[in-house]
Amino acid sequence: MKNQTGMMLIEALVSLVIAAIALLGTVTLMAKSTRGEMESYQRVQALTLVQDMVSRINANRQVASCYSNSATGLSTTTSPLPTCATGSAVQIATANADLAAWKNALLGSSEVSGSSKVGAMIGAVGCVDEVLPFDPNNPIYRVSVAWQGLMPTAKPTLTCGKTSIGDSSVRRVISVQVQIANLTTT
Repeated sequence: MKNQTGMMLIEALVSLVIAAIALLGTVTLMAKSTRGEMESYQRVQALTLVQDMVSRINANRQVASCYSNSATGLSTTTSPLPTCATGSAVQIATANADLAAWKNALLGSSEVSGSSKVGAMIGAVGCVDEVLPFDPNNPIYRVSVAWQGLMPTAKPTLTCGKTSIGDSSVRRVISVQVQIANLTTT
């Protein structure tokens, strides 16, 4: 019995070390899971915003060119909306209202916590640009949303948000191309 004095204390300490390592692994797993959940949330938000703008362009297709802002994007900063000189006053007003609403959605106005807008991605930028080669009878527009991710991945090839989001390895971009058909009858 004298030879085993203190063994119980050593066993308890070893058990505590093993439990601490297991808890540390669990905490790390939870942190990665939370990061992945946030990445997924931002991607869903971006997809929703892209589809919203595609629907707006399709609804006002006669002045689809009014939505194009090259690759500069509608960022969360105070960039001006693109100017349009084609179409009727109502069509131009609708396009401007659509772009303003989309910009507000990029800023996160869809969800509010207190007085803060929290419903958008980090550093969200929206871009609508005409895809080349230009065909005046059937123009194709690319609607893109870029945002800042939480962990580095492959750098996207699209230029949307390139100047707004500094590190390209955390920049995420989702885009959809929409072709505007000529609906005139002959």
